[in-house]
Amino acid sequence: MINVLVVDDDALVRWGLADLIGTDPGLLLVAEAADGLEAVEQATRHQVDVALVDVRMPRVDGIAAVRLLRAQPSPPRIVMLTTFDLDEYVYDALAAGADGFLLKDTEPRDILRAVHVVAVGHGMLHPSAARRLIDRYHRTARPDARAARKRLARLTPRETQVLARLAEGDTNAEIATALGMRESTVKAHVSRILTALEASNRVQAALLARDAGFPR
Repeated sequence: MINVLVVDDDALVRWGLADLIGTDPGLLLVAEAADGLEAVEQATRHQVDVALVDVRMPRVDGIAAVRLLRAQPSPPRIVMLTTFDLDEYVYDALAAGADGFLLKDTEPRDILRAVHVVAVGHGMLHPSAARRLIDRYHRTARPDARAARKRLARLTPRETQVLARLAEGDTNAEIATALGMRESTVKAHVSRILTALEASNRVQAALLARDAGFPR
């Protein structure tokens, strides 16, 4: 069972997400919150596996909430909810430690799938809208590519191949198929990549790869 926290200042959105989560027997809504501060309070009271967090909220917004939730002893996986015109906010949230994001007009079945995917440690870079959004912001943010390339130099050639697929949003199973490896071996490579790059999750590793202009 995956315990879910819904965080949004719009009561109608919270209720809609709560009803949606209730349709999936593998998910359990354990709490709701109207802003980031309340989200942290709820996360300390309940075991939360995945938090669906809005970007724009009063008191403590979604980006600040990500940092606070990630600082918890057992931090939940975090998926941001946003509209497509908040590029810089979404990027900042991912850089702060969110595991991905969904647009608010995402199909209900895809929201449910996203919760399951994130719960097992996968990022949310593969939806085309999400990838276009990150690419667009990277073109204007001018990241420190030299520092990023220096960190990527720590990887072995095989790890670099795995990172290239990871940066494209592939799951472990897809990477294993593409590179002719066992999924358990891919998982081990991903773990070493995160350690070498000092990244907290797959999304941050993929962002670092893109900062370095990789893959080309």
